[in-house]
Amino acid sequence: MSKKVFVGMSGGVDSSLTAALLVEQGYDVTGVYMKNWSKDLPGFPCPWKEDYQDAKRVAVKLGIPFEMWDFEDEYFERVVQYMLDGFKAGITPNPDIMCNQEIKFKLFYELAREKGADFIATGHYARVSNSETESGFKADLNPLSDEITDTGRLLQAADSNKDQTYFLYRVRNDALAHTLFPLGDMTKPEVREEAKKRGLITADKKESMGICFVGKVGIREFLTQYVDKKYLIPGDIIDQNGAVIGRHDGAIFYTIGQRHGLDVGGGLPLYVTGKNMKKNEVYVTSNLQDDNLWSEHISLTHTHWINSPPEPGKEYQVRTRHRAPLMACSFTSVDGEKARVTLKEKLRALTPGQSAVFYDSDICIGGGVIV
Repeated sequence: MSKKVFVGMSGGVDSSLTAALLVEQGYDVTGVYMKNWSKDLPGFPCPWKEDYQDAKRVAVKLGIPFEMWDFEDEYFERVVQYMLDGFKAGITPNPDIMCNQEIKFKLFYELAREKGADFIATGHYARVSNSETESGFKADLNPLSDEITDTGRLLQAADSNKDQTYFLYRVRNDALAHTLFPLGDMTKPEVREEAKKRGLITADKKESMGICFVGKVGIREFLTQYVDKKYLIPGDIIDQNGAVIGRHDGAIFYTIGQRHGLDVGGGLPLYVTGKNMKKNEVYVTSNLQDDNLWSEHISLTHTHWINSPPEPGKEYQVRTRHRAPLMACSFTSVDGEKARVTLKEKLRALTPGQSAVFYDSDICIGGGVIV
């Protein structure tokens, strides 16, 4: 009897090919469109209907059942509100990471399992080690009960440029034990070429840009619609010497290390080094070597370790934003949901609210939110 797989189909080429490959491999595949967001914003119609129709057309071509699961209320509560609260607090949250944690690999995963799925699958560029992908895979012992537990491990994609494990580090290992990533060994050009060979209508579809759930809308336009006007009041831009050199249109819009969009004419390039939400001030420097721009330590909160916590003193690699180069580091402390890390080299523009994700060779061990 074929193993049952529910595939998250977003209407893009990656998830379309994922479904096609699994059908060819003999799985009993059901396509699912997750309806997470459907609201239009001024000048930016939400593309969800087009995406849904594209996913449905692919499912029809593949001859597989297709469903739409409505997670819109949960999405706003768990992802959008998290993002809004973060920006209002003066940090830069990552909604894509929270979407994976709360929606795709929690709500979607749990409902799929309730409906009899052996596995879920998505079009992420990542690899997973579990009983389905590794013939010699062995589950871990539960340290509390000595019983075998459902455990999966997250590995980097073969294509380092497309690797998406940064966004997946908060996925639980029991979900990974029942997850397939068919694109983990492929490059984007290969995915498009294979989709063309199969006549999938999404083969040449452009990737969505902007906020993960709004399509073409940028973060500034989105926040303008969803935060109180008190966060959109102009304030002072202050340089490293304490001088007011310009005005901003809301401190909520600015991120540590940001260079563009300051609208301060003339002189040397300026970089954001900090901000004070209560005073509505943004701090900048024209000195690229300013100590406020560089860090040799990372303090973390809300840590999540996929299989087991890191060992203090052991060398790991860390990535502090998607596609940022990996840097050598070691943990000086791991205490509950908090941790402190020492970097081998100083790092520029460490951004509170973003995530630091850690690797032991190819294995993504987890990470935490930068304080």
